Amino acid sequence: MLGAVIGDIIGSTYEFRNTGNYEFDPFPPKSFFTDDTVLTVAIADAIMNKTDYAAAIREYALNYPGRGYGGWFNQWIHLDNPKPYNSFGNGSAMRVSPVGWAFDTLGETIREAEKSAAVTHNHREGKKGAKVVAAAIFLARTGHGKKEIKEFIEKSYSYNLSRTLADIKPFYSFNETCQKTVPEALICFLESVDFEDAIRKAIWLGGDSDTLACITGGIAEAFYRDIPSAWIENTYRILDEKLKHVIDTFRNVFCNRAENPGEI
Repeated sequence: MLGAVIGDIIGSTYEFRNTGNYEFDPFPPKSFFTDDTVLTVAIADAIMNKTDYAAAIREYALNYPGRGYGGWFNQWIHLDNPKPYNSFGNGSAMRVSPVGWAFDTLGETIREAEKSAAVTHNHREGKKGAKVVAAAIFLARTGHGKKEIKEFIEKSYSYNLSRTLADIKPFYSFNETCQKTVPEALICFLESVDFEDAIRKAIWLGGDSDTLACITGGIAEAFYRDIPSAWIENTYRILDEKLKHVIDTFRNVFCNRAENPGEI
């Protein structure tokens, strides 16, 4: 999940001013953490404490106001008895990375991803986006190769991952749906050679940069494991103590396990 947080913070200053420069500055002075980080940490907290996803998401969002939440979500968090609002926005996919780390089987991972999405994003595409990202992280962390990950997602979820970033770039623009964010994030990962390259490709591609890089980073961390130390240091400089504590605790519990590849 740290990779997702790093991607979010790096993308924060490029979300509304996309750059076509691959050699961009990853941590300019105004870098910050957005709703992507807040809600990713909320999911991690809910998993560790075995609490309700909706309650954790609502609590964190209320405690971290003004972080770029969408309009419908902003209304949802202030309701006494909030109900899902049939969204297929990419918010379900950007917050799901802890689910990909925490469960022991692919089936359980996918079921929990759907549960984490459905408290707000109960549209079929909203749930699908979360399931795909969690499945990719599970497969990456359990030793499966890029070809296996790509084939599983294309076969199971019908995302077209055979496009290239060069094909996508000329026609890609800001889009907050799962349908136009999750496949592109996966392609950024599939074309990458290491964690840094994956994030740089996501920012270079454009679109909803913080969320695109958040999703890409979550998958890339699980696959490569090695994150530039300077990027970790800069990320922790921006986070507050509570967020750092949850991230560190979650990583100690779930992200340092020895993994054996299982059947897909």
